[in-house]
Formats: sequence, structure tokens, C-alpha cells
Amino acid sequence: MDGQVVAAFGRHFEVETADGGIVACVTRGKKGGVACGDRLRIEMTGPAQGVIKSIEPRASLLFRSDEFREKIIAANVTQIIIVVAAQPSFYEDLVSRCLLAAEAAGLKALIILNKCDLEQETRAALAQLQLYRDLGYPLLTLSAKQDISPLRPYLRGETSVLVGQSGMGKSSIINALLPEVQAHTREISQALNSGKHTTTHARLYHLDGDSHIIDSPGLQEFGLAHVNAQDIAHAFVEFRPYLGGRCRFSNCRHLVEPGCALLEAAAAGKIDPRRLEIYRKLAG
Repeated sequence: MDGQVVAAFGRHFEVETADGGIVACVTRGKKGGVACGDRLRIEMTGPAQGVIKSIEPRASLLFRSDEFREKIIAANVTQIIIVVAAQPSFYEDLVSRCLLAAEAAGLKALIILNKCDLEQETRAALAQLQLYRDLGYPLLTLSAKQDISPLRPYLRGETSVLVGQSGMGKSSIINALLPEVQAHTREISQALNSGKHTTTHARLYHLDGDSHIIDSPGLQEFGLAHVNAQDIAHAFVEFRPYLGGRCRFSNCRHLVEPGCALLEAAAAGKIDPRRLEIYRKLAG
């Protein structure tokens, strides 16, 4: 029968069938690569138990990678929501990398600044995030525990995936959207100034018949080894006017080459140095 993965625990999965039932499924042999959000065919092996036979073609796939391995985050999503908070502090490099992953995968992107009831910390975080707002990415400020309503219009008709560091409030957003779910939350570790991991697996929730949201485990880094240098450059939205044969050399890597349109734009102040440095780390 057909189904969709609504929770992924390593090699074990919860698959929702057309009638709303949940089947606990595994993969046969060493077959892997199944993600939360995947649509697939399963074969029943017992009451509420089955094996995954095949994965249907995906509309999209979000994953991260380094030189050694890949980690699938979610499949068939239309929007990535990057959650940061006024407190604890967040890694700006992670925000940039998540946006690049969204561009490379052809997904919409939304940045949420959560815990905005902290006035002083909110001002500092907004100043840090202004660069991305200037680049055209929507930036939503809210305090999920107080009022989640500003987020709802962004979710309509989308299959969204929440990504970000632990402690940013992803589970609090799920709790506010779906109070009956009561995703587990924990106190922030003040000593480390970082969140404790609360979500240990990816899970898909239905908001309505056309709107869905996936909560994913907290992450500290987002590798982009699967994106080649040419695609990486194109994933920087502000680089695009200077790509496509505008450099002196057709094989320009936009690092140190003379006559590089991108480097000339950076020297003229048209590209933020922080973004150029991230590109150099990825393409160098």
C-alpha cells in the first residue's frame, strides 16, 4: 500500500497510510536514504508493521553533507524555516548555509527570530540579521510562547521544515501551532549558552489538508559538500548579477582571479564581506 513517512528514527519509520493509520516500518537489508516526508510503497508484514518496498519520486530533498557522509533532513518540502532566537546566541554561519541549501534545492526560505520578548537581545539579533533581510529573505519576529499567529500565513499551502540550532524554540513553535502535540522542551543551558537537544528525530505534522510542517533535530553545522562550486556561487542571490560570463576568464572561480566581476563588485562595496568570506570557505 501507499504511505508517507511521518517520523524517522534512524532505520525505523512511522508511515501514515491513506486511511490515517500508522504502520511501523523498516528497510530491507542495508537499504537507506528514507526521509521524513517521503512518499513510498510498503508491504505489510504483520499488524501495524511493514517493510518499505520503494520510494516515490521526490519533489524536493533537503540534506547536508561533508566529505564523508550525507544526512537527509526532509523530503518533498516546499519551504525551509530557519529558526534563531534572541537568546541564546546563534551561529550566523549556520543561517547563511541553510539559506544556501534552500537556494540549491529550489526551496522558499523564511527566517524566524524567536523569543522577541527579550527587548535588548532582540535589537542585537535584528542588527545581525539585517543583511539577510536586505538580500530579500523574509524575516519574521515573534515570541512563540506568547503569540504564534504571525507565522500562520507563511505556512498556508506549504510543506515546511524547521531547522536550526537546539534551544532556538523549534519545539515551542510546534507546541504553539499544535497544542495537543506538546513536543518536549527543556531549559536552556546557561553555562554553555546553547540549547540542549530536545528533538531527536524528524516528525511531520499536519496543520490542515494542504499545510504541513516537519520538526527536525537541532544541528550545529550544515555541510554543503554536495553542492559544486558553480552552483554554490549561484546560491548566493546577490552574486547572480555578476555571474554568467561577466568575468575575464570563463573558468573563473571568483577567488583571486584578475578581471573577476564578482571580486570587483565586492571591492566596490556591493557584496557584504561576511558573505564573500563564507563563499571562499566553501569554494576554496
